[in-house]
Amino acid sequence: MLYTLVFILLLVFVVYVFYKKYSRRIEEFPNHWHSILLKEVKYYKNLKPSEQKRFQTRMMQFLSEVYMDSVGFEIEELDKILIASSAVIPVFSFAEWHYPTLSGIILYPDNFNEDFQFSDQSKSKRIAGVVGTGRLEKKMILSRKALYHGFKNANDKRNTAIHEFVHLIDKMDDNVDGIPEVLMRNAYTIPWLKLVHDEMEAINKDASDIRAYGGTKQAEFFAVASEYFFENPKLMKRKHPELYKMMADCFRIKI
Repeated sequence: MLYTLVFILLLVFVVYVFYKKYSRRIEEFPNHWHSILLKEVKYYKNLKPSEQKRFQTRMMQFLSEVYMDSVGFEIEELDKILIASSAVIPVFSFAEWHYPTLSGIILYPDNFNEDFQFSDQSKSKRIAGVVGTGRLEKKMILSRKALYHGFKNANDKRNTAIHEFVHLIDKMDDNVDGIPEVLMRNAYTIPWLKLVHDEMEAINKDASDIRAYGGTKQAEFFAVASEYFFENPKLMKRKHPELYKMMADCFRIKI
């Protein structure tokens, strides 16, 4: 009996230590962030008040699950707001969502090269964001300059942070291949691939307004098309109705 009691007490202690170590308290949404979101994030501004509240909750949930670090400057409130918004926007229509392949975000002041250097001004300094691999597995590296630019013009079809979070969504089936199985029903895979290849061909023939980078490979097409979809859905619906419908279905958005 004594041994059983000791075992139970030890088990409770281990569970408690594990919980304290790996759980993070979800902080309350700072009230003044609402006005910042209204000013800086068009997607949030267009939501109904009840949905804005849900967006706030999802932001704070995300911020409780990842850490943020920066290189060469102190992280500010707006950095957190824009990054969390970028994480929530693509998956807002899902009742619950977590990014299991992400543990931390490293924010650089500017674009960087393949060696993650940003101080030199050479032509190699061109990367705005990347989902890490190898020693940087479960990390995302973002340019602060690109992060801010993505929200400055809400209709330019470009948002680097959303682009990288879409790569993470794509990666949840262990393959960043432009076929996000977590979003897509199996029945849609074949028509989706045909649509992707047709659109990529149009891009590469300079016969599309979708950014040229989307023509490089399937994974980049999905991320670039997602930027377009969330930044300027009305334009995509008019110019690419079939793609718009497929993207809306992927992201569970009613049209």
